[in-house]
Amino acid sequence: MISLRGKSAIIFGSKRLGAIVAKRLSLEGVNLTLAYRNSKKQVSHLQRELIAKGGNVEILRCDISSEKDVISAVSESVNHMGDLQFIVNLASEFPRTPYKSLNGESWDRAMEAAKGNYLVTLYGSRQMMGNVGKTKGHIVMFGDWAAGETPYLHYLPYLTSKASISFMNKVFALELSSQGILVNAIAPGPTIRPEEMSKEIWDSKVISKTPLGRESSAEEIAELVVILLKSETITGEMIRVDSGRHLSGEGLSNRRGKM
Repeated sequence: MISLRGKSAIIFGSKRLGAIVAKRLSLEGVNLTLAYRNSKKQVSHLQRELIAKGGNVEILRCDISSEKDVISAVSESVNHMGDLQFIVNLASEFPRTPYKSLNGESWDRAMEAAKGNYLVTLYGSRQMMGNVGKTKGHIVMFGDWAAGETPYLHYLPYLTSKASISFMNKVFALELSSQGILVNAIAPGPTIRPEEMSKEIWDSKVISKTPLGRESSAEEIAELVVILLKSETITGEMIRVDSGRHLSGEGLSNRRGKM
């Protein structure tokens, strides 16, 4: 396993779960570039917090669905940090789209995350190819526990986008294996309650469906990111951290006929 100290990473999607991942990587001594699209205030606050604790942190704006933005983000990060060994991409929306509301626009919106994941991995890996050593870099993608055998209702474009990331993870891992670049993915379950959802609804409608009866641990996800980035022989894996949510499926008994 490699040491992370002194190495450089870009985190795309740097609030909520991304912020917890950033804090954990900063503790490991990783030099961080935090990329955001619309959350400059939150990410700036996180930057100040990490710098106050001795971290080396830069921030930049990037829309990962824009090829120009992604190329610029990778270049700016390298200019600030000197190199690039790691990318962690958590950037994604969670658009709810009941079947009756589906149209081309809802599809295109969801597919921006898949395109962005492709662009981030493509241009990030090309930069990593210039690194020295057997392990030249590591990229961690983020999927969804349900983007496989157990989809849930009202999120068809979103889940399709996440399913593409699951497969993309394997293909990139194979394509980049000869370059010493590892690619893995994490599929969280319900992890951090959305601000617009009450705790009562969160507990009764979401957490109650997990076999373990609790949220997926954001800290465990951050720790898994650390473990993956340190590894040199794990690649092409999709690891669920979902409190067993994928074991229970969707459950349609109370939802039939509701579209």
